[in-house]
Amino acid sequence: MSVTAILIVKNEAKHLAACLETVKGWVDEIVVYDSGSTDATEEIAASFGARFIRDPDWQGFGKQRQKAQTHVKTGWCLWLDADERITPELKASIQAALASPAPDTVYALPRLTWAYGRFIRHCGWYPDHCLRLYPTAYTTFNAALVHENLERVPGMKVQPLKGDLLHFSYDTLEHHLTKAAKYASAWAEERARKGKRGSLSQALLHGSFRFLRMYVLRAGFMDGKAGLVLSILGGHAVFIKYVSLWMYDQPKRPD
Repeated sequence: MSVTAILIVKNEAKHLAACLETVKGWVDEIVVYDSGSTDATEEIAASFGARFIRDPDWQGFGKQRQKAQTHVKTGWCLWLDADERITPELKASIQAALASPAPDTVYALPRLTWAYGRFIRHCGWYPDHCLRLYPTAYTTFNAALVHENLERVPGMKVQPLKGDLLHFSYDTLEHHLTKAAKYASAWAEERARKGKRGSLSQALLHGSFRFLRMYVLRAGFMDGKAGLVLSILGGHAVFIKYVSLWMYDQPKRPD
C-alpha cells in the first residue's frame, strides 16, 4: 500500500535532514507542512523531494495536523516529528505491515527518547507507543492545542510494531524548559476555554505525584542521574501547567 511520511514543522533545519534520511527511498511521498520557518527548513525538504506547504495560520498542534493530512494523497499516513528517526528494524516492521495492511488497524510505533546523555528506558517513557501509522481515509487527529490525540473510528484495532522510533527531544536544559512552558501555556488556554480553573494546591499535588510516579512507580531511578533530572522536570512541567491555569483567575496588571 502507498504511504506518505508527513511532518508539521517550524525552523527544524537542525533535525530535518537526519529525520528524512530514514524514510528516503521507501515511502511514496513526503509532505512537510510548515508554519512559517525562517531557516533552511524549506531548502532541506526540497533536497529530499518533499512536497513543502507553508501555512503560518497556527491554530494549535491538532488543527495543524488536520490541515496537513488534507494534502495526503496516499492510502496511509506515517506521521513523524523532525526530531525523530526510524530505525532499520522499525522500517522493516512498517513495510511488513503495509505489505498486507488491515484497514481497521492503527499501528503504534515504540518511541525511545534520548535525554541528558542516555536513552531513557524507564520513567514511564518506554516503550512510548505512538499511534502514527494509519489509513488516511479512516481517521485523523483531534483539534487540541497541544497533546493532540488520534481520533479512532469505534472498533479500530491498535497493533504495536517492532523496532524503535528514536526521539531526540531536548537539545539543552533551556530547550526543555522552554518547551514545557510553551505546552503549559497551550494546555492552560485550552482548559480555560472549557471553563476549568486551577489552584496552587492542584499544582503542588499533581506536580509532586508526577515526580513520584516517574521516579519511583515507573522506576526512573533505573535511568541514573538522567532519570532523576527527568522526574524532577516532569513534576515541574505539571506544576507550571496548573499554575498557568490558576493565573487566569488572578487580577490583571494595572495600566
